[in-house]
Amino acid sequence: MLRPYRVDLHIHTCLSPCADIDMTPKRILSRAQERDLQIIAVTDHNSVENFPAFLDLADGITVLPGMEINTAEEVHVLALFPTYEQALQAQKVVYDDLPVQKNSRMTFEQMVVNAQGQLVHFQDRHLIDPIKKDLKETVELIHYHGGLAIASHIDRDLYGIIGTLGRIPEDVAFDALEISYQTPPEEAKKLFNIYRHLPWLWSSDAHQISQIGRSSTAMLLKEPSFEEITRALKGENGRKIVLD
Repeated sequence: MLRPYRVDLHIHTCLSPCADIDMTPKRILSRAQERDLQIIAVTDHNSVENFPAFLDLADGITVLPGMEINTAEEVHVLALFPTYEQALQAQKVVYDDLPVQKNSRMTFEQMVVNAQGQLVHFQDRHLIDPIKKDLKETVELIHYHGGLAIASHIDRDLYGIIGTLGRIPEDVAFDALEISYQTPPEEAKKLFNIYRHLPWLWSSDAHQISQIGRSSTAMLLKEPSFEEITRALKGENGRKIVLD
């Protein structure tokens, strides 16, 4: 039997250079429960290193591994994966493209933490940087490792695909488009009607605890899983996105 699930697929942790240091697993999950979210994704900039810290804590909430990749054009793309192992393989390729700056803590405290929120180490790669792969290559990388590729916050000028490139290229095989909390569905229909052939998601893009769930998506699913989300994006067998 299908039932509605509340989903937020764009949440940063204290590993992301622009996120608050109190974005730790326990605090994130506590806030997600308060906002009645059943599925979330951990999507730090160019990294999945903080995902394992959620595995022992996510009682009642499904947490998906992911990252927000910054392409060579400086367009952000959400990459969601069915397993941590697949996400790690994609991360290895991304890390090979990122410079290592041993003094990066002077600029950003990119904290890898454990389930208790205790520091494991600082990540010395400059996670905010673009990788060498362009948009199409990045989407192909995500798909090669079994993931979903979602264009981040297409309604934003900074790091949004339309604001950066002026359009969404037809030869880039996105699985969905993300719209930020700033643009409600009715306004989005007016602004982006030519892209209605792709599914739309709303996510919080949370960098602070208070932002978690400020925007989310309702999906009709059989169970809270990556596979069911994939089916909802395709509109298979009654699975679907439900616009509020």
